[in-house]
Amino acid sequence: MIRPILTIALLTAAPVVAAQGFQSTAQLDEAIVQFTGASIGMDGGAQMRVDSRLKLAKCAMPQFSWLSERQDAVVVNCMAPAWKVYVPVRRLARPLPERPVPAVAVAAPVKPEPVIRRGDPIMVEAGAEGFSITRDGVAMGDAPVGGRLMVKVDPAKPPIQAIAMESGRAALPGFDR
Repeated sequence: MIRPILTIALLTAAPVVAAQGFQSTAQLDEAIVQFTGASIGMDGGAQMRVDSRLKLAKCAMPQFSWLSERQDAVVVNCMAPAWKVYVPVRRLARPLPERPVPAVAVAAPVKPEPVIRRGDPIMVEAGAEGFSITRDGVAMGDAPVGGRLMVKVDPAKPPIQAIAMESGRAALPGFDR
């Protein structure tokens, strides 16, 4: 009768003795719940328990912090002995509140008025100090000043890219003065 009780006592005590050299993942789970303020699997809490197969050295004082401002993961850090665990946080219902945007920034940006329109005849220029080349072409799209557009200069060849300078005038990229 004593032998079965002793065997049962040894079998139940063996995991406790073996686990004494490692950090308890159940304690980490509890601390993460305290840190996040939400239960495991709930919105704002850890997505799942810390993997119990982890054999982390015992830490007297693990530190908890957020991985980023989005609060999408908890970092569990131990300074001595050194180890770090990342625990993903469940975020379903709502994102973090956004910072208020000034009313001026909310206004839609003003789209610049095109100076060259599709089908317009234009002169494409290229040049540098000491030389200048021009070529007539037809705009294949609309473009404001400084905007890029495709220009058909030869019916047998593909269109070229140009930068709108003013109405009826464009320059090859790298040659706009």
